[in-house]
Amino acid sequence: MAQAGSVYYVCPGNVFTNTLSAKEAAQKGCKAKEATEPTTISGPKPRSASAAPASGAGVEARVDRNEQKARDSDAKRILSDELSKAQGELDALKKEYNNGQPERRGDERNYQKYLDRTADLKASIARKEADVAAIKRELGKLD
Repeated sequence: MAQAGSVYYVCPGNVFTNTLSAKEAAQKGCKAKEATEPTTISGPKPRSASAAPASGAGVEARVDRNEQKARDSDAKRILSDELSKAQGELDALKKEYNNGQPERRGDERNYQKYLDRTADLKASIARKEADVAAIKRELGKLD
């Protein structure tokens, strides 16, 4: 904790230090600043048990069984749509990747551009596979 009236230095490159002497700081082009006590803000007061909400207030009401089934079926439909979309995108990426040998494009006269695109495709495939796996997990939770 900084003492009131202690000095620290702001050096080039946004470096803050209090380990330099005044001479070293001047040589490095640092500016002296005076440290002040930090501002402290007390946290919220803990609630007592008597401050609990009245019966039913603030508690989520139970959802009707039919409404919950409708929500679940909507969620399954949405996730199924997302899964088929993600699977289609993954298949397209794999086709373009061509087992690590994608066809070169006309703008890839520089071999490094081709290697960069190949690496990007590989990373995109990995991300898309993770997305597909996550969607499948979510669908499994709904069953």
